[in-house]
Amino acid sequence: QVQLVESGGGSVYIGGSLRLSCAGLQRSLETYAIGWFRRSPGKAREAVACLSVGDEITYSRESVKGRFAVSRDSGENTVYLQMNGLKLEDTADYYCAAVPDPWRRVVMETLRDPDLYQVWGQGTQVTVSS
Repeated sequence: QVQLVESGGGSVYIGGSLRLSCAGLQRSLETYAIGWFRRSPGKAREAVACLSVGDEITYSRESVKGRFAVSRDSGENTVYLQMNGLKLEDTADYYCAAVPDPWRRVVMETLRDPDLYQVWGQGTQVTVSS
């Protein structure tokens, strides 16, 4: 199984930017669907942005559209979450997750379901303050 290592979290002011990285170890991420999820105190875990294998399907939750972008760099074996225009409500622990999908069977409806994913990173904290 691939191992995932997140980095790039930190503290920023409202309107600031961060780029989270999810590096894959021991296996290529090319045949994995990747999701970014977040959890903040008192709230359920939610999908933020997800990529299918081959980047054919992309999901972004409504509240981050136009501000966040997920991308895959196969050369670096890393998936990024670029976050711009950060808001207070973006404060959370962010996790990347992966599920092998060599036959490209994952569809939009399941791509954002956290129960689909088999491998999770350790998480990175994002704090947005005023």
